[in-house]
Amino acid sequence: MKLLIRNGRVIDPATGLDAVADVAVAGGRIIAMQRGLAESGNGFTPDRVLDAQGCIVAPGLVDLAVRLREPGQEHLGMLESEMQAAVAGGVTSLVCPPDTDPVLDEPGLVNMLKYRAEKLHLARVFPLGALTKGLKGQALTEMLELTEAGCVGFGQAEVPIVDTLVLQRTLQYAATFGYTVWLRPQDAWLGKGVAASGPLATRMGLSGVPVAAELIALHTLFELVRSTRARVHLCRISSAAGVELVRAAKAEGLPITCDVSVHNLHLIDVDLGYFDSRTRLSPPLRQQRDREALRVALADGTIDALVSDHTPVDDDAKALPFAEAEVGATAVELLLSLSAHWGKKGQGIDWLQTLRVLTYGPAQVLGASLGTLEASVGRLSVGGMADLCIIHPDAWWTVQPRALHSQGRHTPFAGQELPAKVRCTLVGGQVAFEQEPMV
Repeated sequence: MKLLIRNGRVIDPATGLDAVADVAVAGGRIIAMQRGLAESGNGFTPDRVLDAQGCIVAPGLVDLAVRLREPGQEHLGMLESEMQAAVAGGVTSLVCPPDTDPVLDEPGLVNMLKYRAEKLHLARVFPLGALTKGLKGQALTEMLELTEAGCVGFGQAEVPIVDTLVLQRTLQYAATFGYTVWLRPQDAWLGKGVAASGPLATRMGLSGVPVAAELIALHTLFELVRSTRARVHLCRISSAAGVELVRAAKAEGLPITCDVSVHNLHLIDVDLGYFDSRTRLSPPLRQQRDREALRVALADGTIDALVSDHTPVDDDAKALPFAEAEVGATAVELLLSLSAHWGKKGQGIDWLQTLRVLTYGPAQVLGASLGTLEASVGRLSVGGMADLCIIHPDAWWTVQPRALHSQGRHTPFAGQELPAKVRCTLVGGQVAFEQEPMV
């Protein structure tokens, strides 16, 4: 299908482009991008014209943490429902962790997931392979075979590797072949609590996770990275002290990147309220000083990407005492709006910078893991894939859990009014989501 998107404010953080222009799409790719394209008489005859007057035309969002719940956990979320949620939120490319059931530690499972996802013609799925077999932290997986099956990196999801020798060997092997290792920096023994350590957790009688759990893991990882030179992506930084360690490690030149969850960017421990299980998250919500440090680090580039950490959970798993409730919340449909909320509250954070942490930033994390075809993920370029998101920046909407596309309905942002709304999402030049007909 040939599409012409007219009169939109085209923003591409990869190049710094921010200008009113028309975008022509054909054969799944962007074939032209310039002002007055519709009137230029260049012979391009679209099958459909989308009027983006008053809207932003941006690269499709790239979310580095989306649990699709397939295979094996379909009662929590179906592949189709979660991918529909993704495109409804403007996400055209997503990374899914390996903690499915069974774990993504065999090429056949990765091939099956990729095939199922491609048949839906929704967002692009980039799986992470398990770093160790069964995520048990003992034997390494066949990384070469998993890479050939389509894995863009290797991780342990929320399961730490207790044996430091095993961790060292995985990093040595990954460095030899140029693989990226994705790890959540949390000490296996100190990280067993259910809330962030502090006065609030003590008063509520909840077991705490101290900041030291993150710092010890970071120090260990950085020492191993220094010796192995492995490329490591740090998933879900949560503390001010952790940010400072990351900032120093980057200044040193260590090959690391990191992300932060939208939950930790906006919420703090007092938002647990009266044991609200919707705020039972990992990493736990920390204090206000941590949240402010995370916001600053995202703005100055210390943190490379903002992620939804989308984890659909069913009603039964959340209708339990706080400490027993399942960890996670649905968030992929809220990612754009929560990012816009951060941008509006920040000093001098415009749409170009806001979109950078959702598009070009995460695409750079994927980097060489992307194939030739996907090299244009997270950017707008003539000849590149037509993965686009059309955003109404001035729209406001109220989060109503039952209106979300995800099978998981639990979010700590329920009932809140948020800025910006996705009007249309294109994946490979095809309309994957449209809030209302754009004419």
